[in-house]
Amino acid sequence: MSDKKRLAAERAVGYVKDGMVIGLGTGSTAYYAVEAVGRLVREGHDLRGVPTSMATEEQARRCGIPLLELDEVERIDLTIDGADEVDGRMDLIKGLGGALLREKMVAYVSDQVVIVVDETKLVSKLGQKGPLPVEVVQFGHERTGRHLGSLGCRAELRGGLEPFVTDNGNLIFHCHFDCIDDPYELELQLKQIPGVVESGLFLRTATKVVVANERGIDVKER
Repeated sequence: MSDKKRLAAERAVGYVKDGMVIGLGTGSTAYYAVEAVGRLVREGHDLRGVPTSMATEEQARRCGIPLLELDEVERIDLTIDGADEVDGRMDLIKGLGGALLREKMVAYVSDQVVIVVDETKLVSKLGQKGPLPVEVVQFGHERTGRHLGSLGCRAELRGGLEPFVTDNGNLIFHCHFDCIDDPYELELQLKQIPGVVESGLFLRTATKVVVANERGIDVKER
């Protein structure tokens, strides 16, 4: 599986051009993309990165990638990131790596968003294989979790008695649905709950999805 992730990530880095500002994703697949961008920098390419998590920032610094803060850029040319699920419309669930808020902020200002996955991440409907992560503020988080449950899911606090805390100081609920029939309506409902910071629904975000499978690499484009 790691070979597939690496091959797909390296294919995605093929879209990188000299002079670009690159959004650097978080997670096991994005890791290989950051390594590949680092190799380009060491070969002399003029590239700068905007990391989506503290872990990615640390990795990028080890790789020698010059970094920028999100506030320092007007636009990002290309973001390369992974996903937890991808449906037939190229809508995504992301965030099981715990960095969904920063990932979405970086994707929002990116001209291109290239998502890298292996074929096990492809689904007919979002929510079929895993939970939807939702980032919430710590204040009143138990009540927020009950509100999330009212939307038809089982909402479990990530980490349980020792909650996972995001780079932003927030918590994450994993929302287990049988499947998500209408992710656009669900996103609206989530945003109406006070205490919800952001959800792992990335809708109309990806411009390309690079899929590694047994036959090689497939690229889906919006």
